Amino acid sequence: MKVHFIAVGGSAMHNLAISLCKKGYQVSGSDDEIFEPSRSRLKKYNILPDYIGWNPELITPDIDAIILGMHARIDNPELKKAKELNLKIYSYPEYLFEQTKNKTRVVIGGSHGKTTITSMIMHVLKFHNMKFDYMVGAQIEGFETMVNLTEEAPIAVFEGDEYLSSPIDPRPKFHLYKPHIALISGIAWDHINVFPTFENYKKQFSLFINQIDKNGCLFYYKHDKNLIDIVKESDISIQKTGYNTHSYTKRKNKTFLINLDKEISVKVFGEHNLQNISGAKLVCNKLGLSDEEFYSAISEFKGAAKRLEVLAENESTTIFRDFAHSPSKLKATVNAVKDQFNTRKLIAIMELHTFSSLNINFLAEYNGTMAGADKAIVYFNPEVVKHKRLKPISESQVKKAFNNEHLIVFTNQNDLIHYIKRINLLNHNLLMMSSGNFSGLNLHDIACQLIKNN
Repeated sequence: MKVHFIAVGGSAMHNLAISLCKKGYQVSGSDDEIFEPSRSRLKKYNILPDYIGWNPELITPDIDAIILGMHARIDNPELKKAKELNLKIYSYPEYLFEQTKNKTRVVIGGSHGKTTITSMIMHVLKFHNMKFDYMVGAQIEGFETMVNLTEEAPIAVFEGDEYLSSPIDPRPKFHLYKPHIALISGIAWDHINVFPTFENYKKQFSLFINQIDKNGCLFYYKHDKNLIDIVKESDISIQKTGYNTHSYTKRKNKTFLINLDKEISVKVFGEHNLQNISGAKLVCNKLGLSDEEFYSAISEFKGAAKRLEVLAENESTTIFRDFAHSPSKLKATVNAVKDQFNTRKLIAIMELHTFSSLNINFLAEYNGTMAGADKAIVYFNPEVVKHKRLKPISESQVKKAFNNEHLIVFTNQNDLIHYIKRINLLNHNLLMMSSGNFSGLNLHDIACQLIKNN
C-alpha cells in the first residue's frame, strides 16, 4: 500500500504515519510546518519530508490513499491534485475505521475524561498481554506511539474526539468509528467555533449513540443530567449501562479503591478519575477481563501525559501540569488536587488558550470553576486572541466571568514568570493548567527550579 499524508506534522497525523510505516506501508507526507516531537519521530522512521511546504508533484496516480489532516486548507494544492486524479481521500478517522472495520471497536467519548479512560483501558489490556490496536490523544507510558494498527489484533480501542474530521469533512471524528462498545463520560459545552450552541453540541453525542452497532453496548456516567437526557431519548435498541464513581477511601494523600472487603491502592486521584476507573472497568469486563484482572492492572496505572502529571515535588510541595482548559475539566482538576492534599494550600494557574476559552460569548461558562483554589491565577496572551481573529477581551471581563474577586489575571508572560518565582511554596501545591504552554514556557524546568529554591 502506498499512502500519502497531507499535513503529516500534526500530533495525530504523524503518529498514524509512523504506525502505517511500521505495518510495512510505503508512506510519504508533506506539511508547511513540522515541530518537535513530530519532526524527530518522523525522521527516525525515514518519513520526514525532504522540505517544508506543499508539492503537488508528490501526488501521483499510483497512490492508494490520501490521508487529509485538519491543518490543511480546502484550497491545498496537493488536495486539488488528488481530486483531479480521482484518488481515494480519507480523513484521519475514516482511515482508522477502514483499517479496523473487521475488528471489535471500542470508542470512548465525552467532553472530559476520554483520554484518561482510553489510557486506562490500554494499560489494562497491555498488562494482561492482550493484542489490540489503538488511538489515543496523549503519550502513555509504555507505548511508543499514540496510534498502533496491526493485522492480527482483534480489538481496536479509540479515543472518540467530537471535533471535525477534515477540511472537507465536517462530521465529528467519533461519528465515523461505528463502535461495538461505546462509553460517554459526560457532556459539557466545548468547541464554540464549531458548535455555536450547547444544544447543537449535545446533539453530536446523540448522533454518536445512533452509530453504535445494533448488537453493541453503551456505558455512561449516570449522574450527568445532560448525558442521561440523550441516553433516554435515544431510540437505538442496544444495552445501556450507567456507572457511578468508584467506592474509595483516602489516607495520607493516597487513594484506595474499595472492592468488597479489599482496598486497592491507585496512583491517580480525584473524583473524576474514580468515575473514569468505573467506566474503564466496565469496558474491560466486556472485553473478557475479570474484576481481579482489572484491579491488578489499574493499581499500576500512572496516568496520561499532562493529566495531573507531576513535574516536581518534595516533602511539602507537589507541582502538577494538567491539560484542563474547558470549564468542566478546570473545576474537576482544581477540586481533585485540593481534596487529595487537604492539608496544603493550592495555587492554581490556568491559561486561556483555546478558541472557546478566549471567546467573550463563552467566558461566562467559567463562573466559579476556580473557587476551590486558595489562590487563583488566569493568564492569556492578547496576541493569541488576535491570531484567532476574536474580539479582544480585558482583564476585568475575565475576572467578572470567573466570578472570583480574588482572581489575579496576567497578560504578559514575563510578569507571570516573575510572580511565580516569588511564590513561597512551603506546604503549598502548584497546579498549572493549559492546552498550550503559557506562550512557550518550559514548565518542567520552572517546576524543578521552584522546588530547588523552596
